[in-house]
Amino acid sequence: MNKKISLVTCGLLLSTSMAFAADSIDEAFKSGSVSGDVTLYGTKVDNKGGTANTDDAYATTGIAYETASYMGLSAKAGFRAGHAFDDSTLANDSLMTEAYVKYTNDMFSLTVGRQAIGLEWLGDYNEAVVAGITAVPDTTIVLGYVNQQAAADEDQIDDFSEVTPDGAYVLDVKYTGLAGVELNPYFYSAPDVAEFYGLKASYSADTFGAVAQYAASSEDVGSDGSIAHVEASTSIAGVSAALGYIKTDKTAGVASISAYGDSISPFDNGINTYAIDAKTVYGSLGYSVAGIDLGLLYGETDFTANGEEKELNLTAGYSITDSLGLSLVFVKYDEVGSSSSDSDYASATLAYSF
Repeated sequence: MNKKISLVTCGLLLSTSMAFAADSIDEAFKSGSVSGDVTLYGTKVDNKGGTANTDDAYATTGIAYETASYMGLSAKAGFRAGHAFDDSTLANDSLMTEAYVKYTNDMFSLTVGRQAIGLEWLGDYNEAVVAGITAVPDTTIVLGYVNQQAAADEDQIDDFSEVTPDGAYVLDVKYTGLAGVELNPYFYSAPDVAEFYGLKASYSADTFGAVAQYAASSEDVGSDGSIAHVEASTSIAGVSAALGYIKTDKTAGVASISAYGDSISPFDNGINTYAIDAKTVYGSLGYSVAGIDLGLLYGETDFTANGEEKELNLTAGYSITDSLGLSLVFVKYDEVGSSSSDSDYASATLAYSF
């Protein structure tokens, strides 16, 4: 799954209600907040395997309005529209990405409608019903049902479509009762497609962090999939570094696990990270100098049929003002023994957010 630096935030809407509580419905609407962005995105791809090189450019804008909270109730509506320059294309010129009603109190929240979701294997925009339960100390329990899903960002506006004819269900639990530790067991069920489950454990201290995760699926059709992931990271004297390893099932790779979103693959490209019998080793470095955030990521993946891919990602981000930011990405991708997929590409994103 392509992972560009995105300046369009997509997160699970389970936060507490807005700090301002209105005294009436009229006041809730009048005291609401507007947010959005105007984004320019361009990319240049140099294909090494004979496929024609491409240059794409897009201008997109997103705008959202959220009411203040009245008796725990609030609502939000959000849109994204875009224009593709020259030979570039967008599936849609515009999309209503968010349209939901939310109720929140000290014990739980309930969000119904189109909403952004950012769970381990569920992302983008979803038509969903999501409950977040916080009544248990140090624990957040997410229960959700998703019917349709869409993607909308700096170079993509896709309409909502069914995830399955009967939707999909999710149970996600996060426990933070141990110092520096987060435990995240989860379970997904997509009727007539698959069920998959897993556990992610994270540890963070002042200069060290570690992540370990395992997920497996039970497929209705075909072989079951699985994925294991470990990563260690550190930050010393302003330099951040990480080293990780990812392994998928020998027969089916991840199967249906990554069908509705993913968060393990660190690569901008990473075509075969989730492929059959894929073994990926990667390392990254990050450093900030003169207000510029620099990043380097390199990884190699061995996958079925003795295939091998190598990928280098270089990133730079600079905040021109508090609201205006520039991001640059360069990717070099090589697939050993199959030059048809080899490519170099660069992209630039300029976004003003409000």
